[in-house]
Amino acid sequence: MNTDIEYNKSPAWIEESVVYQIFPDRFRRGKKLKANNNFMNQNEEPNFYGFFGGDLYGIIDSLEYLENMGITCISLNPIFSSAANHRYHTYDYFQVDPLLGGNEAFDLLLEKIHQRNMHLVLDGVFNHSGRGFYPFHHIVENGTKSPYKDWFKIYKDKINPYPDNEEKCGYECWWNDPALPKFNFSNQEVQNYLLSVASFWAKRGIDGWRLDVAKEIPFSFWDKFNTEMKSINPEIWVLGEIWGDARKWMNKNYFDGIMNYRIGWSTISWVSDSELNSSYKNALYPIKNLNSREYIDIINKTFSWYTNDANKSNLNLLDSHDVPRALNSLKDFKCLKLALFLLFLYKGVPCIYYGTEVGLRGGEDPLCREPFPWGLKPIVDLRTFIKELIKFRKKNYSLIKNGIILDYLEEDVLVVNFKEHNSKLEKKSSIKTIYVNRSKKNFFKIPKKYSKVSYFSEESNEKIIDLPPQTCICLES
Repeated sequence: MNTDIEYNKSPAWIEESVVYQIFPDRFRRGKKLKANNNFMNQNEEPNFYGFFGGDLYGIIDSLEYLENMGITCISLNPIFSSAANHRYHTYDYFQVDPLLGGNEAFDLLLEKIHQRNMHLVLDGVFNHSGRGFYPFHHIVENGTKSPYKDWFKIYKDKINPYPDNEEKCGYECWWNDPALPKFNFSNQEVQNYLLSVASFWAKRGIDGWRLDVAKEIPFSFWDKFNTEMKSINPEIWVLGEIWGDARKWMNKNYFDGIMNYRIGWSTISWVSDSELNSSYKNALYPIKNLNSREYIDIINKTFSWYTNDANKSNLNLLDSHDVPRALNSLKDFKCLKLALFLLFLYKGVPCIYYGTEVGLRGGEDPLCREPFPWGLKPIVDLRTFIKELIKFRKKNYSLIKNGIILDYLEEDVLVVNFKEHNSKLEKKSSIKTIYVNRSKKNFFKIPKKYSKVSYFSEESNEKIIDLPPQTCICLES
């Protein structure tokens, strides 16, 4: 890491933000666009090709719902024109997909979000395009005679974007998928084009970028990208999709923060109490049973990698569109509540994947991209729990932003102390201590007297002497 470059402070607005990630096609259909008979039904299992018809007007209709829960920022999976339901196969970077409502719907969504003092983050897919992207299509039609031939890395005079199983497509593509031709960043025209895309939407008023597969794009481009974005809006949040050790990218010439998947998989792994039921395999998201010492070491190591400002800028998440939902791995909503509580205790910006609050539990993608069950009774209703959790975080943010000290008293019980106490608490000689009991059968005897319960994960009017299984509590003494 180049320590000679000055670090700037991250956007002020992310300090107390809570992000809600939405996969647009699966969230909600609005009332403005005409219904399409080819859309899938809500009760159908999601697949790689079908469309459920969620659009930006549906998100507009849901802003009050999200605001009431305490959400302050919406992060959207890609919304630009694409022939894929996930829209990572972009063919027009300057137009919102017509199925989502087009640019008209986007402008209204951004206006309504900002009216509520909320923020909007878009997904920037700049490593690759879709086959329908006009420079690539030009190459398909004209081969190496196309003036766009250097926009991609072409290995054949005549490429084949739809090869047979054993046939080579003739160009470099992401994960060997011919549907995703990779941009050639050695070509300055490509860099200029992608910077113009990012500038177009930044000037339109977005509040941040989540940058897809960021580690596969040269550092030099991200240097230009961040400089350009900050020149347009110093408060724009530049967030890289880096799953593991991101120290090489966390120089402020590149990103404000990264997607902190390590917080997610380790927390899910610990709260399960050694009863994980997941066959999912991913070296960068290794769901596995963890004891308390192992969990604490992972958390401490992760935070030690970055500066305090970088840690506050990272996006902490349990799950997303790329991994099985937390409830799929845990199979137990009480475990999920503990995982959410820990997520909201950590320095950084907590993120809730759409539908977590109503018990969605899809497995490996595309199953984790299921439609939100509007109008149906939730499998599990965690909306009030999450609302209270957000209030707890906001009330204690002056402590949370300085970090916490994790330890364990028994194998299944974490004890959490804040590194610093705010002046109001110090004047009252009050210290807050948190206990998290992951055990599914054992009570934990609280070891010291306390004067007040400032948070308890379950409803109770009785004085708590023993902490019940799968609960957490914050005590003042």
